[in-house]
Amino acid sequence: MSFSHHPQTPDDYRQTSPDTGVKRSNGPAIAALVLGVVAILLFWTVFGGILLGLLAVILGIIGARKARGSRAPHGKMAIIGAVLGALGLIASVVIIAIGASVLNSEEFKNFDDCVQQAGTQSEREACERDFNKNIND
Repeated sequence: MSFSHHPQTPDDYRQTSPDTGVKRSNGPAIAALVLGVVAILLFWTVFGGILLGLLAVILGIIGARKARGSRAPHGKMAIIGAVLGALGLIASVVIIAIGASVLNSEEFKNFDDCVQQAGTQSEREACERDFNKNIND
């Protein structure tokens, strides 16, 4: 093995430092992605779909704006988080709208009245059968 023996120059002592103008993390982008994934997984709940989805969209927009000017990395991560959050938000709103329409339907009101007047388990089961029959017709 041979080592080159040359005198050290002042450049050898100089340490390179990262550019201080570029921020190395993008917290809103990472948070948007995490919240977007959780919003997709929990879209069937009000907390998961609506609240976390909305937060993911907001943080995704903030993260994407930070990354747009090359001030922060993870611009695509921010966009993906915002899209996932929006999908979770939309799915949650659809689930709530479907649930509200079922609860406000005439069939459900009839079912509720039937169950209120039922005195035995067999009468409640008859109400359930009638409700299922009305829904499927």
